[in-house]
Amino acid sequence: MSKVWDFIQQFEGRQHEVMVYFHHLLTMELNLEEKIRFGIPFYFGRSWICYLNPLKNQKVELAFVRGNELSNIQGLLDNKGRKQVYSIEFEKVSDIPESVIHEIIQEAILLDETTTYESKRRGGKK
Repeated sequence: MSKVWDFIQQFEGRQHEVMVYFHHLLTMELNLEEKIRFGIPFYFGRSWICYLNPLKNQKVELAFVRGNELSNIQGLLDNKGRKQVYSIEFEKVSDIPESVIHEIIQEAILLDETTTYESKRRGGKK
């Protein structure tokens, strides 16, 4: 088993179910790669696309690394005061609007495949 799967197995109940749902969708259905980064599961194609963040309130945050570049026409993504990362929180699998989530994830994958990410950090080496 993978380190990401080992990470997910640490959780119980609804939080575990939501993480398993997204892990399966992202790796098995959409063929994204998985890695533990910053202590949580990240999923990537050419670059980081999204991550799962288990929250203390027993919800799971599905966060998009380049969320500020997504259309958010569905109105579900929230930046929580962040400049780049936008996310959605889920308490249980039945709360997940499958077709809308697929649409958002597909847009994030398309962005990753077609537009090179350029860091906006200042003061980096030139």
